[in-house]
Amino acid sequence: MSSAADQDEVLFARKGHAGIITINRPKALNAVTLNIVRAMQAQLEAWAGDDRIRWVIIKAAPCRAFSAGGDVRQLYDWGMAGDPMARSFYAEEYTLNTLIKRYPKPYISIVDGIVMGGGVGVSVHGSHRVVGSDLMFAMPETGIGLFPDVGGTYFLPRLPGETGMYMGLTGARIGQGDALALGIATHAVPSQRLAVLENALHTTGALDTLIANFSAPPPAGKIAPLRAAIDRCFSAGTIEEIIARLEQDEAQPFGADTAGLLRTKSPTSLKITLRQLREGASLSFEDCMRLEYRIVCRILMATDFFEGVRAVIVDKDNAPKWQPGGIDDVSDSEIDRYFEPLGAGELRLP
Repeated sequence: MSSAADQDEVLFARKGHAGIITINRPKALNAVTLNIVRAMQAQLEAWAGDDRIRWVIIKAAPCRAFSAGGDVRQLYDWGMAGDPMARSFYAEEYTLNTLIKRYPKPYISIVDGIVMGGGVGVSVHGSHRVVGSDLMFAMPETGIGLFPDVGGTYFLPRLPGETGMYMGLTGARIGQGDALALGIATHAVPSQRLAVLENALHTTGALDTLIANFSAPPPAGKIAPLRAAIDRCFSAGTIEEIIARLEQDEAQPFGADTAGLLRTKSPTSLKITLRQLREGASLSFEDCMRLEYRIVCRILMATDFFEGVRAVIVDKDNAPKWQPGGIDDVSDSEIDRYFEPLGAGELRLP
């Protein structure tokens, strides 16, 4: 079980027949740490065998974010120091993501505000994904030299058409309406009703009916009018062709703006993500997580992740110097290295 220090960052409670997880780092936008990962893993394993718990609810301490991602600054510090804790974090985080995906009881994510990266990993794989009116969902990893992990290999290519590829490559931000329409969320509930919904979930009832009673149609999203352009452009087989199609697309300014946005991302991350999501479409969840671990271990030995975090989080100059700097300069053989098996170092899942 978790220590008292760990529980300062994540709180656990039982109310009625519900197990409640609260991410509790509001000053850090509820970023997910290794302590949180370990504490959640232990508590979820305990609750799985506890007959008093019928379902689990995850929420976050009030702030403008459910969780803005993983604790990237800590990962940067570990990686710069060559500390093996960086690899340990990802191995344990991906194991937790898998436990949530395969959890034997309903796992209800109550998500509002910003949710990105690691916050997506502890919420999107649950059986019930309730999003509030203030949701801002994104997978922005290509902008820091990473790739859309925490199960993005599995859930992004299973979104309608090429919307998952679009979101994974660009880091596009979506709200409540798009999240529901794309299937990222299972229910949309007005933000002001989320606390009342949670209280109702402490008591016995028909789970799906109970949540549906609090749901309301969200405002229309921004993705639907762009679907034809997204599917046409992002179905291309290479990053170079995706950008070419965007630049030629008649759906302006979407095409030109999106092509320009892609050119600001790590070229290596873009090419990794394209291959990752294409392969993930036909893999089991567990194999997706093993693939992500292969990729991230190689990224920790390269430069773009550290340069991206330096530019966005450490120095905040937002001027990363990617290596290689051009999309055409990243060869297929270079990308192949990120996908090679790790041998004895492969991710071991229960």
